[in-house]
Amino acid sequence: MTLSLSEVLEQIGERAASASRILSQATTAEKNEALLAIARRIEQETPAILAANEADLQVGARNGLGSAMLDRARLDPKRIQTIAKSVREVVHLTDPVGEVLREWSRPNGLKISKRRVPIGVIGIIYESRPNVTSDAASLCLKAGNAVILRGGSEAIRSNMALAEAVGDGCKDAGLPEYSVQLVPSTDRAAVTLMAQLDRYIHLIIPRGGRSLIEAVTAAARMPVIKHFDGICAAYVDRSADLQMAERIVVNAKCQRPGVCNAVETLLVHEEIARRFLPDCAGALWEQGVDLRGDSLTREILGSKVLPATEEDWRTEYLDLTLAVKTVRSLDEAVDHIETYGSHHSDAIITEDPLAAQEFLNRVDSATVFWNASTRFNDGAEFGFGAEIGISTDRLHARGPMGLEELTSYKYLVVGTGQVKG
Repeated sequence: MTLSLSEVLEQIGERAASASRILSQATTAEKNEALLAIARRIEQETPAILAANEADLQVGARNGLGSAMLDRARLDPKRIQTIAKSVREVVHLTDPVGEVLREWSRPNGLKISKRRVPIGVIGIIYESRPNVTSDAASLCLKAGNAVILRGGSEAIRSNMALAEAVGDGCKDAGLPEYSVQLVPSTDRAAVTLMAQLDRYIHLIIPRGGRSLIEAVTAAARMPVIKHFDGICAAYVDRSADLQMAERIVVNAKCQRPGVCNAVETLLVHEEIARRFLPDCAGALWEQGVDLRGDSLTREILGSKVLPATEEDWRTEYLDLTLAVKTVRSLDEAVDHIETYGSHHSDAIITEDPLAAQEFLNRVDSATVFWNASTRFNDGAEFGFGAEIGISTDRLHARGPMGLEELTSYKYLVVGTGQVKG
């Protein structure tokens, strides 16, 4: 008898809940052995994974997927080796489970400790890149969580092949093969059904476009951690080292423009705009960047710069387009970021430490930089290893999500017979 999609998800949820109880008690050595076994399985199954990926790419091309999307979904032997290497790297990360965060005693003799524990079952909904399957699996596993994955249609066959290798690796190491499961459907109804599976899923993390995240947030019955827009700004202060500022701006915009921590807005103090903008714009134009600016920017740079509209200030281009605005003060720069930004990654370039500290304190973003590119807002760059994503929420995680962000905590209270009067 063929199961309905809701019945399939119910079965997946039951298996994940059962697996999570075992994983929560697994030792670091047991989890590490599973990760090593997963990496071996991925390498062994390279031909099958590549065949599945080729089928995905052919279907994607027929369906009119753009070259950028096809490249995100594409695998080759080198990329699969990188995936296996990333899984092995998680072995060397510190296991957060069991860490004692705080201990204290009460006057009545009770001893209380606050200890890290796994969250339980985590649901992750994502698009495009098959490496998310293995990254999410390895991090959730190391933190003692079972995980239910739902990938996008453009890589469904690749994701299923990778998930099968991951499950086989868990089984090889003596952990439940259902520690990591992939929803075997691209039906959009699966997203809503998964978001309502609060009997089993304790946390859900959507990674993708605004429409996906809004759909999950609207439907979810469990907590959601959102990886939302990256409308990131760099502010070049009047006390900036202009050569440093140019280098940072070009890197933040051009090093990889299609990612969430790339700069989309450049703010420049009016006092240095005429000295800074011509050289910086020249460097950006050399990289193929299309500039859209306010009236003073266009006065300085000429008609090659298109007029910026209100919409430009709140757009995540994910491409070689940059909105440029001159400001009269740091206050105006901060106000612009708070009005139009997405609280993801924002930077100030200045040699004035007082201005820098004011910016760092007042800009309410997950990560705020002083004299550094926003491209460093990344789990690997922070020393976390791989990451689940970059949260723009305030609870329970913010910024790059590594192993610690995949745990919760509980209190352990030890007494000697105390009762409350």
